[in-house]
Amino acid sequence: MNVFRGLFINSWSSDVQLDGKTAIVTGANTGIGKETARDLAKRGARVILACRDMVKAEQAASDISREVENATVMARQLDLADTKSICDFAELIYNTEKSLHLLINNAGVAICPYSTTADGFETQFGVNHLGHFFLTFLLMDLLKHSAPSKVINVSSLAHSMGNIHFVDLNSKKSYHPVKAYVQSKLANVLFTRELATRVEETGVSVYAVDPGLVKTDLIRHMKKSLQFFVKTFGFLIKTPAEGAYTILYCALTPDLPTGAYYSNCALASCSRAANDDNTASRLWAASCHLLGIRWR
Repeated sequence: MNVFRGLFINSWSSDVQLDGKTAIVTGANTGIGKETARDLAKRGARVILACRDMVKAEQAASDISREVENATVMARQLDLADTKSICDFAELIYNTEKSLHLLINNAGVAICPYSTTADGFETQFGVNHLGHFFLTFLLMDLLKHSAPSKVINVSSLAHSMGNIHFVDLNSKKSYHPVKAYVQSKLANVLFTRELATRVEETGVSVYAVDPGLVKTDLIRHMKKSLQFFVKTFGFLIKTPAEGAYTILYCALTPDLPTGAYYSNCALASCSRAANDDNTASRLWAASCHLLGIRWR
């Protein structure tokens, strides 16, 4: 089994320290997000766990504080399915934090039954893309003020199966959980591409990351056959700690090409749709329109 695992994981390490740096990790109460937060705390960063469920968030903060000596980690409420919650979170950050060096947009939902956010967006597109788009918009001034800083958007290899359905972004005409999910993951990569061009020369770098196939809570909405595969062949699948490697690689490695897509701790190829500048620009405009914002 160890031989097979070597085909699916990577080994990577860094001795970079983050004393004096502040990081926000969304969805940090479990899985990849929690492992990312733990590693950043070990390096001396001030880490904010931005989570919907405050009970789980406080438990995660307690776990990390117990395991990491002198950790500075705190839980803050953020519901990416509610723009009011995103506004409240951003206001709290501006009121309590002097700087922000890492914004890791990790939280997400996957392949779930049809539902909508508080603002009426289809949940996967609303949380995975629009919620993080809006959060980044609100925190951009602080990121620029703190430059050099980084935004890391956690996408997926699944983006390569996606298309942006501009005539039905919120799946009101028809809904398929997989199609909605891969659209949202493609949107993550396109957002990264467009944002990088718009913040060029501000000192803010932007990366899209494929963490790989990771055993996390996201499998709970998958069909039973897929859940069986994940459980049966778990030795082929990355642990949450291994899934965090590429996120940490982008967070800690200097001078990486911005606006690019990374997998297995290296620059990677993304789909043709993810490389389309016109689609990226159009998605940006559509996202601003849906959210009622101007982001130039």
